[in-house]
Amino acid sequence: MKRLNWQIVFSVSLIALSVLLYLLHFIIFRDTQRIFIDLLEYIAFVPIQVLMVTIIIDQLLKVREKRSMLKKLNMVIGVFFSEVGINLIKHFGHFDNSFDELRKQLVLKNDWSGKDFLAAHRNIKAFAYRIESKKESLEPLRGFLNNERGFLLGLLENPNLLEHETFTELLWAVTHVAEELVYRDDLKGLPDADYAHLSNDIKRAYTLLIVEWLAYMKHLRSEYPYLYSLAVRTNPFDPEATVKFT
Repeated sequence: MKRLNWQIVFSVSLIALSVLLYLLHFIIFRDTQRIFIDLLEYIAFVPIQVLMVTIIIDQLLKVREKRSMLKKLNMVIGVFFSEVGINLIKHFGHFDNSFDELRKQLVLKNDWSGKDFLAAHRNIKAFAYRIESKKESLEPLRGFLNNERGFLLGLLENPNLLEHETFTELLWAVTHVAEELVYRDDLKGLPDADYAHLSNDIKRAYTLLIVEWLAYMKHLRSEYPYLYSLAVRTNPFDPEATVKFT
């Protein structure tokens, strides 16, 4: 309310100042015709000013603000993969019967271009994942997700993530897998229907995780080549990846 009152007072003051200046002009020059001509010229230019300020400049500011927001979001995504994402890929990979075929699409190189990332994105979107939840013990996955539950929920509480729908969808999918596992006291000898349900949940989260990981790798390649170099040398899909330079 105080802010609104300040704006009203400021607006009235500017109008009063304008009237005072026009009155001063009339007292000095006694030329009402010139005053009306100038006033009409200024009013005629108002639509152009509105166009420049409210459309062109406003849109430029929004684009700049969005870029800044996406940069901050990519920092959050980077923390996610450092703390959870990379290890989660490894955990999910234990249930992937198609992992050896998938990894061939994701052996990143330092000289990858935008076309290479686009081709890889198309390939993994069309890839036929074969997830089998009873292939390995589910206990390690449940333990890992349970330990990271606070971190995941903290990310979901970040309102800025609403601007990144695919990453938010990923977090919800991973959180759902964690809840499905934590509500089952015994993960051994589950009914086939339960294993099938868990396979679908893991597949959903796993697919979103890989797509988001690849998008983040593309971001690093264009914005932070030195971080991309480390990501290539620690690629969870590359069996020959090593952090040491060879």
